Amino acid sequence: MVWDVEGSGRRVSKDRCIRNTRWELFRTGDYMAEISIKEAGQRLATAFHLAARPLAVYGSETIPAGVAHLPEVNRCLAVSLYRMASRRESPAIYVGPDSKEGCCIGGLAHTGFQREPDDIKWFVSTGKSDVRGGAAEYLKSGPEVVEACFRALGKVTPPGKYLVVQACEALPDPEPEIRSICCFGTAEQIRNMAALVHFNRTDPFTPVIVPWGPSCSTFITYPAGMTEKAPKNTAFMGPQDPTQNHTLPPDMMAIGIPAAVAGEMAGNLDASFVIKRPNVAFPRRNTEVQPGTGES
Repeated sequence: MVWDVEGSGRRVSKDRCIRNTRWELFRTGDYMAEISIKEAGQRLATAFHLAARPLAVYGSETIPAGVAHLPEVNRCLAVSLYRMASRRESPAIYVGPDSKEGCCIGGLAHTGFQREPDDIKWFVSTGKSDVRGGAAEYLKSGPEVVEACFRALGKVTPPGKYLVVQACEALPDPEPEIRSICCFGTAEQIRNMAALVHFNRTDPFTPVIVPWGPSCSTFITYPAGMTEKAPKNTAFMGPQDPTQNHTLPPDMMAIGIPAAVAGEMAGNLDASFVIKRPNVAFPRRNTEVQPGTGES
């Protein structure tokens, strides 16, 4: 039996296909190595010199032991993830159907635990005098554009009764079924990660995209496959949500990666520019020349 690996332009036998969170990774010939998300996260963090630890996204029917409820870290999912990745907070958080008090309503809606508020189309766009006192974010040109975007997303479905985000290094053994990972880094680190996503893809456009939406969707919802119409096997770079700028460092970027893609990236490291040409991936800067001046 032969399966197509969507988006990669390759057809592989069933025994080479990805199952749950373990992958059979091939570099040359019949070479094969099986790794977990914990190991994949560690490989990627080391190869890309990430100071922040990669985070894993998964669903659970029960609240895992020792996992903090979201508001114990911060009401905002995006802020909580950055703090967790920076090792300043608990290594894991969860949200669920009873997560209302102390949690961002938008975050709960964008993870499928609550219906999108009817007035959000006005708040995100131009505002309306009788909606939140006329407050507006001016992120879209009008409420009809916001509604069209929400329709384009489709239904958002949680990965289980509870959504859990946990540092890859802290994942239990055996691992749960990981949906995606999220990595934070400098612009150079995240650019390099995006380049590795493209390593064995024939499509030059959709393997990595910068989507519209809140930061938590870029970090969690889209890459974890929780959004009905989000492209599959695509990594999501960002965030492009300017309302988060006051909470995140100006030189920080992030990338949300489906678990299968993350595993493939870890398997491709040794054959790629990251290992073969490290001085290209991470050039030694002349301290007298500022990065980005075009000097070589």
